[in-house]
Amino acid sequence: MLPELKIAQLRHFVWVAELKGFHAAAEKAHRTQPAISLSIKDLENKLGETLFEKRNAKSSNAELTPFGRHFLPQAKELIAHHDRIAEDMTLMAEHKTGHLRLASVPSIASRMLPSILSRFVANAPDLHISFYDDNASAVLKMVENQQVDFGIASLWKAEEHGDKSFTPIWEDHVGVVCPCDHPLAGETSLHWETLRDHRLISNGTSRLLEGTEAEPLLLDSQFYISNMISLVAMLEAGLGVTTLPRFAFPEESNTLTFIPLTTPEVVRRIGIVRLSNKSLPPAADALVQFILEQSKEQKK
Repeated sequence: MLPELKIAQLRHFVWVAELKGFHAAAEKAHRTQPAISLSIKDLENKLGETLFEKRNAKSSNAELTPFGRHFLPQAKELIAHHDRIAEDMTLMAEHKTGHLRLASVPSIASRMLPSILSRFVANAPDLHISFYDDNASAVLKMVENQQVDFGIASLWKAEEHGDKSFTPIWEDHVGVVCPCDHPLAGETSLHWETLRDHRLISNGTSRLLEGTEAEPLLLDSQFYISNMISLVAMLEAGLGVTTLPRFAFPEESNTLTFIPLTTPEVVRRIGIVRLSNKSLPPAADALVQFILEQSKEQKK
């Protein structure tokens, strides 16, 4: 049976060897000299060999045996390996190292996460983050397949996702997006039936209208465009109008306008989506808590 070597005993051995004496090692360890002697004796018993020559009464120096000289670099290597692992685990527990994976819907990815992540990693330069930007369905699928630690999305039809938990954080209202020179552009709010007189373009967020009185607009849509860049290009070209949550509206656009849809009032709730039966890695859990804290601060 292999001996179980204690790190403290290895440290005591190295200190005695390097400092050339039990008294100096005891001072460094903040222990008594007899305690250090007992520690070394126990280590020798485990190894089955003596580590230090019998001390000469005329000298207080501790001299290594041939076995002790051979064991010294091995002991140092064991201590260094232990300390590296202990440091890595401590940093990981403090979310300062490791690999964090998350996915988010584009609107939150572009609007909220840049400032949140920049503050979060400020004190964690060794933390690696893999970030995926996709629609809500894709984000939920990545969470389900454990490709990411957690996702940021809306949980559509929660009853179909019993394996996931949802913590709401943000909410935004659905409105109509059209070119600034469109006949609807001058309106301050819109009733859904008004849209039936115009060419409609549906997109990935149009499903938010399901179950509302505006649901007929989904059947009225002549086009479906899934990609946001393509959708914006088609809107700017005057192909039609679409519905989008406020966060998804491209604020940098000088050619498009957002008009609130007030009848019905449709609200999209976005939050943290994770598997219910899985614990988050320390870094991911720390980020979730950080996001929750930041959202509370913004609401004050």
